[in-house]
Amino acid sequence: MNVRLFILFILFPLGIFGQIRLTDDVTLVGLDSGLYILKPDRQIGAEEISSLRDEFIHSQVVNPNLGLSRHNTWVRFEVKNESRRSRFLLNVAYPLLDDVELYQVDAMGRLNSIAHLGSFKKFADRLYKHPNYVFDVYVRPFESKEYYLRVRSAEQIILPLSLGVQEHVWQEIRVTDILLGLYLGVVLIMALYNFFLFLSVRDYSYLHYVIYVVFLGLTQCGIAGFNFQFLWPNNPMWEEISVILFACISGIAVLFFADHFLNLKKNSRLSRLALFGLFLLFATGFIATIAGFERLGFQIMQIATTLEAVTLFAVSMYLLLKRYRPAVYFFMAWAILLIGALIFLLKDYGVLPYTTFTSNSFRLASIIEMALLSFALAARINILKKEKDASQARELAILLENERLVREQNILLEQKVDERTQELTASNVSLQETLLHLKETQSQLVEAEKMASLGQLTAGVAHEINNPINFVTSNVAPLKRDIKMIWDTLDEVERIAFSPNLSVEDKQERIQAYKEDIDIVYLKTEVDFLLKGMHDGAHRTAEIVKSLRIFSRVDEGSFKFVDINEGLESTMVILNTLIKEGIAVEKRYGDLPKIECDAGKMNQVFLNILNNAIFAINQKFDSKPGGQLKIETGIHQEPTNIYIRIADNGVGIPEDIREKIFEPFFTTKDVGEGTGLGMSITYNTIAKHHGKIEVESEEGKGTVFTIIIPIQQNFIENSR
Repeated sequence: MNVRLFILFILFPLGIFGQIRLTDDVTLVGLDSGLYILKPDRQIGAEEISSLRDEFIHSQVVNPNLGLSRHNTWVRFEVKNESRRSRFLLNVAYPLLDDVELYQVDAMGRLNSIAHLGSFKKFADRLYKHPNYVFDVYVRPFESKEYYLRVRSAEQIILPLSLGVQEHVWQEIRVTDILLGLYLGVVLIMALYNFFLFLSVRDYSYLHYVIYVVFLGLTQCGIAGFNFQFLWPNNPMWEEISVILFACISGIAVLFFADHFLNLKKNSRLSRLALFGLFLLFATGFIATIAGFERLGFQIMQIATTLEAVTLFAVSMYLLLKRYRPAVYFFMAWAILLIGALIFLLKDYGVLPYTTFTSNSFRLASIIEMALLSFALAARINILKKEKDASQARELAILLENERLVREQNILLEQKVDERTQELTASNVSLQETLLHLKETQSQLVEAEKMASLGQLTAGVAHEINNPINFVTSNVAPLKRDIKMIWDTLDEVERIAFSPNLSVEDKQERIQAYKEDIDIVYLKTEVDFLLKGMHDGAHRTAEIVKSLRIFSRVDEGSFKFVDINEGLESTMVILNTLIKEGIAVEKRYGDLPKIECDAGKMNQVFLNILNNAIFAINQKFDSKPGGQLKIETGIHQEPTNIYIRIADNGVGIPEDIREKIFEPFFTTKDVGEGTGLGMSITYNTIAKHHGKIEVESEEGKGTVFTIIIPIQQNFIENSR
């Protein structure tokens, strides 16, 4: 009998295993080996699939894993109803499939579509509101029907199929949902707990862990289809790529967590480079998915995830062998996760049976892994706390030793201080004498600069006054001669007028002849000319004396309200002798109010800057035409200040010495031509007036000095 059964099994395998039988006793079956699968190398539609019936290959595994395919994958199965029921449900428990369509073969051998589901449609369009693909299957009692299932997906195609009566199918689905709910509850607890720990300790390992756990949970929810059902039911396009993106983000977060937690920067730089390579791989998969290459993105993500699990397992083992204590829990976590993933894969490829344990092995391993990683973080804190306590103990010992050394050093220092105090007292006396000598020398140098300016001023004034005085002196002799001629004329007119022998006509003729003889008309013109010249010379002398008085300011040393334009003009009068032919002077005086300042010192500032400008022009042009000196005054953009701008087109100031021009004793003039104190005094004078001086210069093109001073000194003091 046994032999006959064996022969029957060999000769008629299709008759035994080809049909899926439903009886009153068996109300829920897995399709198991009753499936026939066709993976064509081209896109095949329902209209030609019946002609390819013989090309279907009988499946030898439960819940076949058909891998990746660009084209439609077809599954054929036959149902024989030996029960009294006629309505059943077909459950395709793999929500990641993008396109699922169920066909029934009619009596003519044609395929009629029963239902068309997939992630390309809105979730609300489904008859049964569950992430699994659930189809109504109607088979009358003691009737057989043939069905075709067309599936397509950017991810790998796995077909966990079950068929049965409605209440048993939903009971099977509920068990799976409860297990997933428990998993998500653990994920949520782990994420929240460690997030609050992160807020407390501010250790970024916790933040990386939280990101990893959250996106791992979202990935598992996406695989189960709950993201599509509850989070974005009206966004099928996002549903098609979200699982890949979440998996990439979760993988990247683990890389950052491992790098920070295992301190790879210090413990293993080579491992850190490997993790960086994995980061690039995940990022590539993420970008490829976003760009629309979902299949490529999924393949890259799968490869990166596999390599990541192996790499982190190897790295943690390496650090464990190096006795790095925080790596213990990390190693255990990844070892368990690898075991769970291996069981899950062996189930998909039919090596292990499809049970509740094997189908949820990865999630169970993931829960244990998350718990171990959380324990690892806590253990790491304890390790760091112990290291901190040990470090603090060492520091305390060092502090005590330092305190002893300090006490001993203090005794020595007190002795040294007494010795140094005596030395410093002697040095202080010497320094006081040196400081007094320096102050005297400084006063002498400042006086020397003043005397130099006074000498220049005296020479200029002497030259300026000499011209009008000479003019007056030269006119005295001709005027005396003309006056003598006038007196002689009066005597002659008197003699003729009192002569008794001459008639009135003769007297008039003789007087007229005398006037013509001495050319009285020319004499009058010459006298007027000489008097006018003497008047102009005297007036010019008075103007020079006035300018000298304005420049020197007898009330020097006190702040008074003065006319800055008048001070500039008086300075130009003093420097008139230095302005050679060929230098064009342009003056643009603004309408300024009187300025509160030390007029004498300000005139000294103008003298120093104008003198340097004229010197620079003479150096460049040497009495040849082309020299330009421009003087401009006006109200500054800050209305409480005025500006004085003095520009020349002389030799300019080289850039390497521009910062030194206000230093004492710095000069570019030859020995005997300058003391080097003029611009230093200028700078200090402007500073005492609460102003500033700006310098713009380009070598070979000229220099511009801009002086900015407040109109009122009291306003500046009060504002401060």
